[in-house]
Amino acid sequence: MVGGGRFGTDIVGYRSMLGVVRRWPDRVWAIEGCSGIGRHVALRLLADGQEVVDVPPKLSARARVFSTGQGRKTDATDAHSVALVGTRMAGLRPVVDDQQLTVLQILVDRRRSLGEDHTRMIAQLHHLLLELIPGGAKKDLSAAQAKALLAKVRPRDAAGKTRRRVAAELIGDLERIYQRRKAADKELKQLVAATGTTLMELTGIGPSGAARLLVEVSDITRFPDRDHFASWNGTAPIDVSSGDQVRHRLSRAGNRQINRTLHIMATVQLRNPTEGRLLRPTQGRGQDLNGSHARPETTAIEHRLQDHARRRDHSRDSRFEDGPGRANGTRL
Repeated sequence: MVGGGRFGTDIVGYRSMLGVVRRWPDRVWAIEGCSGIGRHVALRLLADGQEVVDVPPKLSARARVFSTGQGRKTDATDAHSVALVGTRMAGLRPVVDDQQLTVLQILVDRRRSLGEDHTRMIAQLHHLLLELIPGGAKKDLSAAQAKALLAKVRPRDAAGKTRRRVAAELIGDLERIYQRRKAADKELKQLVAATGTTLMELTGIGPSGAARLLVEVSDITRFPDRDHFASWNGTAPIDVSSGDQVRHRLSRAGNRQINRTLHIMATVQLRNPTEGRLLRPTQGRGQDLNGSHARPETTAIEHRLQDHARRRDHSRDSRFEDGPGRANGTRL
């Protein structure tokens, strides 16, 4: 180690850090988690013309275990392990300030938070309606339907009146959520179309799903082949065979946001034989995509879909224009 220090993330600390490293003009910054907690520092360095590479947390954790023998986390050992990975590992992904993807990420995260707010409000509204109306309301409840039900309720006690008032407030919040979701979907659709991708031509992929794929994958060339990509997003089946019995289960690892997007795509295609469908009508019938165990055909469905989504995502990259083949022992 030739130097080190502890610096704050404010303006003073950032300038102090840059002042310390001026004696090494030919430098590359290795930052852990540039897609997460380290992103704000990486973007500031990029704005100043610095070269930055992203160190995956798994690699730095392995380096920490090998260097200390016990893997205990401290600021000093974390910094040392990230520096080791940055200097000794080849193929680390350079960080690029892609404004188009940054805008997409901000908006798709906002769209997800609107969906979470909708789910939470609907759950609260169902709870209140169950106490106001015998039997409650139906599962798929819209704001207009809830308003019609609430108009028929005239409680006389103080608790009932309070429940009705809070329910009316929730219905008003839901109506505003619907408007914001509609506007967010419209904006995302325009921005995704501006990227030139054809992801939304696939059945089961909407503006939010397409934007999530573009944001999370970013640069497809960081995956050597389709199997690495399947392992990263959790669609590669895990073999749990025993003897002559061939069995697979769904992976619980990988990028869960991409896995969820592909799962929704698979579910929509299984239920709706529409144009642009990739699955045959007999595929996946009677199978539980959410179960802890799955048949080989079930895991192949999402694996096949992620391959098509990847090629639609980056159709201009000829490296991944491969035809059907074998991946993880499953015919796609």
